[in-house]
Amino acid sequence: MIAPLIRSATNADATALAELLNAIIARGGTTALETPFTPERLSEKYLTGPRVISCFVAFDAATGEALGFQTLVREDHLPEGWGDIGTFTRVGGTQRGVGTALFAATRARATELSLVGLNAEIRADNVGGLAFYGRMGFEDYDRKIAVPLADGTPVDRTFKRYRIARESAPVTTGAKVSAE
Repeated sequence: MIAPLIRSATNADATALAELLNAIIARGGTTALETPFTPERLSEKYLTGPRVISCFVAFDAATGEALGFQTLVREDHLPEGWGDIGTFTRVGGTQRGVGTALFAATRARATELSLVGLNAEIRADNVGGLAFYGRMGFEDYDRKIAVPLADGTPVDRTFKRYRIARESAPVTTGAKVSAE
């Protein structure tokens, strides 16, 4: 496969990326997100809203099809200088280098912005997501036990961190979201 094209997301991407994310939500089992997104809500939360630090989208160079996106947002529960990362790739499109290409762009932008580090909160049963972030250099630092899904099913959450500035203070358990 030809490497995907990576660029910053815009509001014009919202419809295609909402469809991509909603397919992941509908499939279930990998994302903690359970409510489908409208293009407007997706744009506000993950693409261009005021809490968005960056968002990159990957496209198939031959077809122009959106393959995935990676967002980095500010969250109140994280220390200053940290971003919360989320990666979403097309259902059935894994193992194509999309996540790796997106992370290269996100890491470069985080470095340009002098961020200290990145936080990832991943469902503990999302084996692929845990492996992906591990390959990117994220390290486990905490776990939240039995967080209920909308239907009441308890699912653990694993917290991983990636330090941009290796000499910086790490994000600690006091910095994560409490059980809701």
